[in-house]
Amino acid sequence: MRSTHRAGDPAGSVVTLRDTTALRVLSGRAEKARERLKLLSDAGVRISSSLELTGTAEQLVDVAVPRFADIVTVELLEPVLRGEEPEPPYEPLAPHRTAVGGIPPEAPVFRVGERVVYASATPQSRAVKAGAAVLQIDPTGTAEWPVGYGAEARHLLDRGVHSLITVPLRFRGVTLGLATFRRTRRGEPFDEADLAIAGELAVRTAVCVDNARRYAREHAMVAALQRTLLPSRLPDQDAVEVASRYLPAQGAVGGSWFDVIPLPGARVALVAGKVPGQGVHAAATMGRLRTAVQNFSALDVSPDEIISHLDELVTCLDLEHDPDAHGSRITGAGCLYAIHDSVSGRCTLARAGDPGIVLTRPDGTVDIPAMPASPPLGHGGKPFEAVGLSLPAASRLVLYTNGLLQGPGRTAGTGLDLLRRALEAEPDLGPDETCRSLFDTVLPARPSDDVALLVARTRLLDPKNVAEWDVPFDSAAVAPIRATCARTLRAWGLEDAVYGAELVISELITNALRYGTPPVRLRLLRGRDLICEVSDGSSTSPHLRRAATTDEGGRGLFLVAQFAQRWGTRYTPYGKVIWAETALDGR
Repeated sequence: MRSTHRAGDPAGSVVTLRDTTALRVLSGRAEKARERLKLLSDAGVRISSSLELTGTAEQLVDVAVPRFADIVTVELLEPVLRGEEPEPPYEPLAPHRTAVGGIPPEAPVFRVGERVVYASATPQSRAVKAGAAVLQIDPTGTAEWPVGYGAEARHLLDRGVHSLITVPLRFRGVTLGLATFRRTRRGEPFDEADLAIAGELAVRTAVCVDNARRYAREHAMVAALQRTLLPSRLPDQDAVEVASRYLPAQGAVGGSWFDVIPLPGARVALVAGKVPGQGVHAAATMGRLRTAVQNFSALDVSPDEIISHLDELVTCLDLEHDPDAHGSRITGAGCLYAIHDSVSGRCTLARAGDPGIVLTRPDGTVDIPAMPASPPLGHGGKPFEAVGLSLPAASRLVLYTNGLLQGPGRTAGTGLDLLRRALEAEPDLGPDETCRSLFDTVLPARPSDDVALLVARTRLLDPKNVAEWDVPFDSAAVAPIRATCARTLRAWGLEDAVYGAELVISELITNALRYGTPPVRLRLLRGRDLICEVSDGSSTSPHLRRAATTDEGGRGLFLVAQFAQRWGTRYTPYGKVIWAETALDGR
């Protein structure tokens, strides 16, 4: 409204009227278009933020409720959950419900994790069959329900569900699942424009679901490789009671490993190791190093020599690869190797790199053995040192990789304090209970690396099951020693083992007297097996050979190999020990 007054003229005014109804309609449409574009923009960012199938489906639900729909369900076909690509036909349609949003707790009609069977007349089946979104406006809401819901559907119908859009999640022509969007009485029914929005959400979700499916498949392959390379069960032996745990990092498989290796003479080797990196290369490299440790253990040398051999191997393996090749380096790996002798109670340890060990004594005292700092494997330049400990029976050895201690917002020192307190709080737990307790109390909520944990409780062989004799360096001493051993075996209740043991003892003592040097000593150990050890002062190693028909000797070790379960030689600072094990349980 404006004045029209001019000098000399009568006063007046002009009023301009404008109908803004159409403008408001256009503004409303523009605002709705902006909201839809913002929805699609947010969906593109959030849905792609996860590489997990469940996480991807949940992100779609979080974006769509309540900005686009009041109730949303996302269902994936079973092969997708296994990391496989589904193949048509998709009949009968029976996907697994992966994510649900908008359902109140008091009316849980849709339950995550259940398998849903859709009849052919439902919008879901029609959408998958047509490969396109289906819009249904149904005041009663009964047409969308799969078989088996019955009265439960009434809870949702009471909320006034009046329309739905169901759209298949398709990528490269393959249906991976479907998403269903529902609106209740609080909002307007879906229209044709909403079909385009639902279709765009489904396209973006399908791309991310396929990425997550491929990642799940690759992760499953690496995890399967890791499982085959780690021990599926720990070996039976008398030296320790042992339990173990392995936990991959969040969404990844690393190169941590553990091992328990029975050694002759009622001893056992405990191993924990870590290869840098994650994925297939780390898992495969871990398998190579674990195999190498087992082979080096067959040499029956001290832990520091084992670590030195492993260090040389890592250096040689890295020389085979281009130093610029990504993920092909092994340098930086760590390994802790410990040998426990159940006869003497002596434990010898050596370490390279990060794997740690904590000792709990029977009185509950927790101790961290002082071990010389050693560089990781492959760096070389410094000799590795071994540390010896005397352990009473029922001591606990806890071997671990740093993933047990470190995590987001936590240092290794903080984790080590938690570990000490956890072990002090429960000193009487067995190995398996200790593993469970440490995973509950010490393990970070989201470990930044994979975890290998090995807990061993020491045992000592009863002195009644150990017999030792000094053997005169005279071939005439063989028969008396053999008779004495036979009496000992009968006193132990091993009547059935006397014949084979006599033969093994005769051959080993004769071999030491003929080819070795004094002093000669015989030791018998009774555990789950009968162990016969003959030591002498020579470092000459015997070897098994096939004697010719005309040879007068050379069959002694052949007979030992036939009567014993296994036999071998280990070296000591003062000579060597030839040992043979005879099974006592019919093996």
